[in-house]
Amino acid sequence: MFTGLVEEKGSITAVDDLGDSVRLTIRGPVVTSDAAHGDSIAVNGCCLTVMSQDGDTFGADVMKESLDKTSLGDLGVGDEVNLERATQAGARLGGHIVQGHVDGTGRILDRTPSENWEIVRVALPSELARYLVDKGSVTVDGTSLTVVEVVDADPSTGGDSWFSVSLIPTTLADTTLGAKAPGDRVNLEVDILAKYVERLLAAQREEAS
Repeated sequence: MFTGLVEEKGSITAVDDLGDSVRLTIRGPVVTSDAAHGDSIAVNGCCLTVMSQDGDTFGADVMKESLDKTSLGDLGVGDEVNLERATQAGARLGGHIVQGHVDGTGRILDRTPSENWEIVRVALPSELARYLVDKGSVTVDGTSLTVVEVVDADPSTGGDSWFSVSLIPTTLADTTLGAKAPGDRVNLEVDILAKYVERLLAAQREEAS
């Protein structure tokens, strides 16, 4: 379990092809300060298990399922990543409940800078758009953000479903989102509470019918 509050920007130091998986070696002095084999660390929002640890680096295996459904397969040596250790019981929940289970990927559409913040629009699959609401929560590359606006795709024009978020200076400086450009892929995790509500309502409708 995570909160979506990125602890540091780490960097990829090695990518090893294991056939049906990839071993990532990641430098992150903060998250490795108390890391042990078997611990969970979110890498760009994807929960990975620490398989090895050496100084300020750790190794984690990324299975084919994760490579297919996240942007981790796009990473190369030198790329920066958002890192967060699993939250501790009793700690402040500063972001929102994040599982580290990526629901799919989105694509940066555009960025609109302002004096003190930046508005970023992200295209996302239509099947995920229904879980987003204005002022609700979404996780983008492991960062807990508040949705400013969500717009469903218009079938008549073939446009994308998209949502926008407002990035404050801290988020721009302390996460990889500050450097994302239009066209870049990002990992998305929608609010788990929305998915539970949907399933419960579907069950009620089945019972009523």
